[in-house]
Formats: sequence, structure tokens, C-alpha cells
Amino acid sequence: MCKRATLLTLMFSLVLAIGASSANSQEKTLYERLGGYDGIAKVVDDFIGRLVADKQFEKFFIGQSTDSKKKIRNHVIEQFCVATGGPCVYTGRDMKTTHAGLGITEAEWNAGGNHLVAALDKYKVDEKSKAEVVAFVSTLKKDIVEK
Repeated sequence: MCKRATLLTLMFSLVLAIGASSANSQEKTLYERLGGYDGIAKVVDDFIGRLVADKQFEKFFIGQSTDSKKKIRNHVIEQFCVATGGPCVYTGRDMKTTHAGLGITEAEWNAGGNHLVAALDKYKVDEKSKAEVVAFVSTLKKDIVEK
């Protein structure tokens, strides 16, 4: 009887463990919740489009070739992909090096953040995912804002 009770307890524990493991594996990564690479690319394209169209950011894009703008786009996508748990590899420079000498202000940072949130809203990114993206981007502020 004791062996049977032990066996039943062991089987019950195994079923609970499998159920818990299954529930955890069903939670999607931020990368998946954003729609994978294609979803991130849509948000990034909209975000960069908003920055380029905003007069206060014009000075950062003047003189950039079409190829350079594509490279910036690809680096931003890679960075978001990696930060959200995707399979990408970031091939760009660190943020401090990339933004050194641009003189980006707190006001410009905030305006850029508003453009990012607007892009996330356009693609109906849920509040939890949006907060996670904003939290990641916020970690970059110390290396981007100079004034």
C-alpha cells in the first residue's frame, strides 16, 4: 500500500510539473508578441519615418545617403529584435559611440520617445508589451542624451 501511495504521489507531482512547464512555455516572448521580425520592422519603419518627418530631428538626417538611412534602420531593427528575445544579432556600434557629438537633448529624447509610443500605438501593441519596449529603450538614455 505504501509503494502504491508513493507511486501515486510521484505521478501526481509529475503531472503538476508537466502542467506548470506547459503553462510557462505558452507565454510568448516580447519578440513574438510584437509580431516577430516583421512586426518589429513595421514599428521601426513608422518610428524612423516620424523622426525623419519631424523638423527638430532634421539635423540628424541631413547628408545621410539612402544607404546610410537603410543601415540605421537595420541596426535599430536588430537592436529591438535582440532586446525582445528574437534570434537577431546586433551588428551596430554601442549607443554612446553612435550618438557622441550629436548633442541630443532631454527634450529631443522625450520627443523621440513620443514618436516611438505613437508607432507602437499605430500597430496596436498591447500595454504590457509597450511598457517592456519603453523600459528597454529607457536603458539607452544615458548613452544617447548629452545635454
